[in-house]
Amino acid sequence: MGLADLRSLAYPWDTLDDVRATAAAHPGGMVDLSVGTPVDPTPEVVRGALAGAADAPGYPATYGTAALREAVASWFARRRGVPSLDPAGVMPTVGSKELVGLLPSLLRLGAGDVVVHPATAYPTYDVGARLAGATALPADDVATWAGRGDVRLVWVNSPSNPTGAVADVEHLRAVVAAARDIGAVVVSDECYAELPWEPRWVGAGGTSRVPSLLDPRVCGGSHDGLLVAYSLSKQSNVAGYRAAFVAGDPALVADLVATRKHLGMIVPAPVQAAMIAALGDDEHVAAQRARYGRRREALLPALREAGFVVDDSQAGLYLWTRSPDDAAGPTASRELARWFAGRGVLVGPGEFYGAAGARHVRVALTASDDDVSTAVARITSP
Repeated sequence: MGLADLRSLAYPWDTLDDVRATAAAHPGGMVDLSVGTPVDPTPEVVRGALAGAADAPGYPATYGTAALREAVASWFARRRGVPSLDPAGVMPTVGSKELVGLLPSLLRLGAGDVVVHPATAYPTYDVGARLAGATALPADDVATWAGRGDVRLVWVNSPSNPTGAVADVEHLRAVVAAARDIGAVVVSDECYAELPWEPRWVGAGGTSRVPSLLDPRVCGGSHDGLLVAYSLSKQSNVAGYRAAFVAGDPALVADLVATRKHLGMIVPAPVQAAMIAALGDDEHVAAQRARYGRRREALLPALREAGFVVDDSQAGLYLWTRSPDDAAGPTASRELARWFAGRGVLVGPGEFYGAAGARHVRVALTASDDDVSTAVARITSP
């Protein structure tokens, strides 16, 4: 499938107009718990760095500044248990979504190549494969694709969007071993790694113990054939900055840089300066996690009180929610979304994330404290 074929695919959120209209018609107005857009202020330390770098008359480097690459490497060592990331294996990206969507094409995949992605997944993994002319294979079990010579790229997403599930070291190690056996690249989307909730994944002071693909326990100390995609949008409230990066194998990164130079895919210099400030300041990350924690502590019991089941949701910004099983069978995600909309709350139908999500809805924590309180009252009302 090429670009012409993709034009016929509706963007999932554009199909939600009827549900959105129902929620918006609520007498008290709509509470939006759907997309997951940050609503809290961008930290002053980040805004100050952006403003301080505003005089930027020249073109920035596609590769990013040496200072930014060093900041990413230091952040991995300090926050993610990756002590030996080579700064040469770091490149800033214009948000993480463009990398997810374009990576199969940038790796020159095409017809006959297979891109593996999680069974319940952000739709851009599938779209990116098809845009390149490759075949997308939704699969969670490594045995589904291990040994296949046509598999060229394997996506991991931990913590997961939308489910909030976390892949442990053993699973990640199995993915790496199987991919290296067939010569496939593994890319882990780890954008929610700084938002752990289940005690198993929370370290001292609320720090994250979510394992990274680049953790030596996973990769054996070698980053060959491995990349991690990361965004600062959620941890630092800079979705409007489009501030993200890819890190890992220096040879893969160098190849991506060479191609992106031709395409003009460059992160603006002031944004790179803001990223350095964000990566170096842990205080605002902890404060933002605490805000999301309060909202989660309000919404999670409210959903259960209303009779819903929350699956996974071990980390990240969402509560993966469904009706309890009964003799009538599972309730479809769009029907569930209409239930919430009737109470003036907009959520995301799980069908947006593949067939495996068709019985769930995704409930985001990204609303103000007041809006979350309103949603809780509406969800729990008779």
